[in-house]
Amino acid sequence: MRPNPMRAGVERGELQIGTWVTMARNPAILMLLKAAGLDFARVDIEHTAASIETIGDMATMARALDFPIAVRPPVANREWITRLLDVGVWNIHCPQVESARHAAEIVACSRYAPMGLRGNGGLSAATDFETSGTVAERRAFANREVFVTVMLETASAFDELDEIAAMDGIDALTLGPADLAQDLGVFGSPDQARVLDEKRNLILEAARKHGKTCAMLVSSAEQAEQWKQAGALLLAYSSDAEMLHGGFSAAMRRIRG
Repeated sequence: MRPNPMRAGVERGELQIGTWVTMARNPAILMLLKAAGLDFARVDIEHTAASIETIGDMATMARALDFPIAVRPPVANREWITRLLDVGVWNIHCPQVESARHAAEIVACSRYAPMGLRGNGGLSAATDFETSGTVAERRAFANREVFVTVMLETASAFDELDEIAAMDGIDALTLGPADLAQDLGVFGSPDQARVLDEKRNLILEAARKHGKTCAMLVSSAEQAEQWKQAGALLLAYSSDAEMLHGGFSAAMRRIRG
């Protein structure tokens, strides 16, 4: 079975830079992103029309390229996490994690016993259709390679930040800036950046305390440098839609004068 390059990278302490894929459906987008120098793609199916079939195709391409995808499901529950893992996704980016209880449920459905009670899907893309070794060895390998990031997107989630960060099976922490700003009542206000940075720093502190990885969404090279220097190892820069829109908009302004 192929190991998870994202986990390997962060365990080596190497910065991993990716982008959100929100619009592209052709798995060849992963070839393009790898050729452009990125380390991973984070594919969103919470806010997009991407289907599980699309994700299955991308997961297969990701394994073949050794270029990992992380997928954000619509809901971080057993139904979605099981399906994503079984089609070959190693990295689950879990939205709206509200409590330590929810985090524990995520761990339980993403890991086999004794760590959790992940459903048994049998021979599939999730095992690279490998039959070498014992079933127990393959399950233990899967438990090691799965990488779970939890998103804190409400003020109440931070009440249990330390307990969530301490939990075995939770590998990385991040926040959802827009939803969190909305919940905090600062979305679109002059205070938004300051308030969100305060929450980002809380996540960084919790990650350092418990030996976890910190992930950050960034929209500029300057912001990427800021959070890289602060210790975040997973940076998601912009998105396919934003890069296309920005590139074409800039070109049209120049061409049309």
